[in-house]
Amino acid sequence: MKNPYDYINQNPERCQRMFGIGYQEFSDLIAVMVNQPATSKSPASATKVRINAPGGGCPPKLSEAEEVSLCLLYLRQYPTFELLGLHYGVCESTAHDIYHRWVLRLRHHLPSSWLEEVGDDPEQLALLQAILSEQELLVDSTEQARERPQDNEAQKACYSGKKKQHTFKNQIVSLNTGHDIVDVLVGEAGPRSDQSLLREQQANLSEEQVYGGDKGYQGVARTRTPMKKPRKRDLSADEKQANKEFSQGRIYIEHLIRVVKIWRIAQARFRLNSDHYDTAILVVCGLVRLRLGRYELGHLNQS
Repeated sequence: MKNPYDYINQNPERCQRMFGIGYQEFSDLIAVMVNQPATSKSPASATKVRINAPGGGCPPKLSEAEEVSLCLLYLRQYPTFELLGLHYGVCESTAHDIYHRWVLRLRHHLPSSWLEEVGDDPEQLALLQAILSEQELLVDSTEQARERPQDNEAQKACYSGKKKQHTFKNQIVSLNTGHDIVDVLVGEAGPRSDQSLLREQQANLSEEQVYGGDKGYQGVARTRTPMKKPRKRDLSADEKQANKEFSQGRIYIEHLIRVVKIWRIAQARFRLNSDHYDTAILVVCGLVRLRLGRYELGHLNQS
């Protein structure tokens, strides 16, 4: 049976539907990742008791390019590892190990936000803050269902009364056009308020930076929100028009969150161990930036 990597090489026009990114970005990413040496080991492999020496045993069935495509396919389509293994001609446990090995390497090389791309360089950070302060950034949060924790106190802490289920909460700060992720906060407990998350992210940017959010952000400093309907009084026609124009300006971050959720691992109930959630979603954010053309793969060769 032809595996998805061979299929896409023969049908490049279907790459974005299958893997979430265009064929050119897909090919460039695989080429760069294959040429990059592994920089770290997963916690599981670091503590694994070996019988054979490293490099011993049966040779791998898949090439490194096929292994990277397996990881990308899992993030985009989110099948079970058994089904994923059937597509690539490997067993369930092998597909599981390949995904966890390569997602860590993708995380190391794909910055999830503009702030992360700048890193700890004070000059670059100051320049970025100056650029961003000239516009109003957009902010919004989203919740994703997760498995119910077995511990009673832990499940109480992550139960979202709004969604009526246990959730992770993620928050994205974007440009006012929605064309890039400026900052992202992932894996927070579902009940955490939008206001507290934004106050935490505001510390990453300048004190003059302003934001635009929905009604959930009312009361947060330097944040513009729509007008709420007063008690026992309707909004005036001018106030309704102002709210409409504000919503039209905020729609771009809704579109950006929609693009993030194209990767089904960021949309469906998260089935893996909760410890792996942050890595998976941050890699997805990096792939979104790659899809939007906001990150140049040439930077990987310099890392």
